[in-house]
Amino acid sequence: QRKNPFSSDERLASKPAHTHRGDPTYGRPPEGSRTEQRGKDAHSHVGKEVEELCLIIRRTGEVGEDGHVSVTFGQLFETYVTISNKVVGILLRARKHGLVRFEGEMLWQGKDDDVVITLL
Repeated sequence: QRKNPFSSDERLASKPAHTHRGDPTYGRPPEGSRTEQRGKDAHSHVGKEVEELCLIIRRTGEVGEDGHVSVTFGQLFETYVTISNKVVGILLRARKHGLVRFEGEMLWQGKDDDVVITLL
């Protein structure tokens, strides 16, 4: 974009050519840019999908002896796939944030239908 004659973005001309790994702005879009806003919007959208997934687990699952709600992956997949086709990705994000627990690195439809997902 710096050499693009059709770009009218003055911020690009004033930005240094290269940033290095130690720089806090390394790998980040410029502050106030549309790219930064799109990233924030995407993060917010995924957060809402994680919340919705947790609500569906709570609604369709059963309370166990430990007080946590659990559901099998097969049951969750059948319920959630009508809402979003990204059920596995959202489950992985929820686990990363400590909201759910399940065995294995990845869940596959059919093969892992009996894996128990526990809402924490």
